[in-house]
Amino acid sequence: MSTSAPAAEVPAFGPQTLIEPLPAPLHGEARVPGDKSISHRAVLFAAMAEGTSRLSGVLDSQDVRSSIGAVRALGADAQLDVQPDGSLAGTVTGWGAAGPAQPDGPIDCGNSGTTARLLMGVLAPWPVTVELTGDESLQRRPMRRITAPLMKMGARFEPAGRETLPLTETGNARLRAIDYDAPMASAQLKTAVLLAGVFAEGTTTLREPAPSRNHTELMLPEFGVPTTAAARLASVTGPAALTAADVVVPGDPSSAAFPVCAALLRPGSRLTVENVSLSPARIGFVRTLERMGADVAVRHEGQEGKEPRGAISVAYTDVLRGCEVPAQHIASLVDEVPVLSLVAARARGVTVFKDVSELRVKETDRLAAIIDGLALLGVDAWTAGDDLCIEGTPSLVVPEGLVFDSLGDHRLAMTWALVGLTGRVPVTVRDFGCVAVSYPNFLTDMERLAK
Repeated sequence: MSTSAPAAEVPAFGPQTLIEPLPAPLHGEARVPGDKSISHRAVLFAAMAEGTSRLSGVLDSQDVRSSIGAVRALGADAQLDVQPDGSLAGTVTGWGAAGPAQPDGPIDCGNSGTTARLLMGVLAPWPVTVELTGDESLQRRPMRRITAPLMKMGARFEPAGRETLPLTETGNARLRAIDYDAPMASAQLKTAVLLAGVFAEGTTTLREPAPSRNHTELMLPEFGVPTTAAARLASVTGPAALTAADVVVPGDPSSAAFPVCAALLRPGSRLTVENVSLSPARIGFVRTLERMGADVAVRHEGQEGKEPRGAISVAYTDVLRGCEVPAQHIASLVDEVPVLSLVAARARGVTVFKDVSELRVKETDRLAAIIDGLALLGVDAWTAGDDLCIEGTPSLVVPEGLVFDSLGDHRLAMTWALVGLTGRVPVTVRDFGCVAVSYPNFLTDMERLAK
């Protein structure tokens, strides 16, 4: 089955899904889908490269399919098939020195902010005019953080001054290298600027206020483009050319956070999630759980390319304590704040996530949604400026008949599902099907681990 066909065996969910308690503790060994961030980059970099790249372990989700559809529309030949384990594997033959083709119409990025933002950097150095759009949720997300530095380099976006999609980008074959101080720690911003900088004359350097995910800096050298990388700095010297590479995508730590937290909250559980990316910029949630007193540990087992990988082991922990998560650590766990908030709701004392303003502009306003969801559980949560504060209730008893609204956000859908899965009474989650964005078989995997 190729990616032009529907995704493989994804369960169908109605407008409301009843999540029943797991029949037994979670135990054994688990594997989660391929890392979403790495999968996007593998597809996009292979499309930019000269020659044919071989990819395996690629996440089969709606978001990644948006990137695959985009590179096909721009002239890459992507032949990726669904494997027995549900991942995608195959080849991508890139456009290389010829550059992307002028697409026949707008490129629909679906719900994928990564697709839209990284494509802006991919397109910036080429003389094409491309309209980028997406679904209703994506059309509300901020794009000015990406367009501003790319315009400094010479790309053009219309309508002028517009903050959100749809936007029409016209590239520039004579891009200027820039030295840029990013206003926030954002791997998407950093990647867009670096990808444009690959083809600009001179050295493009980006500095950020806190470390963000470094998958781009690790992967570009695999495609023949050297990068300079430090904790808060990345640079690339152009013009350079990407050449085909083989990429094996490890498991997604953001997806792993859900079975890990489920095992932590379900009495009697003991679980190991295998073959997960252990990039320090991605496992901040593990370090936070350690500070909360959780019985959790990582084991390094090697590398996929330059990406460290290994296992995360966890056991049910009866006593958890609140902690403060500093602002400089938020970038390493920003996608896990919803599920960490659920853990914090069971901890003794107050947990404070510092400067989580980024949560307001995710797939939905996750900051407000977390507070509203925890309120249904009788847990006090509030904001102090841009900080999220949660007063834990270790003796929390989940009321019967709760209905949580995912607001179409996959991270929220899985977080609220854990209330039912790890508790004593079922809960209902609206629009649970949005989990297909990152973890299509989440519920099936959780049920398997409890048999």
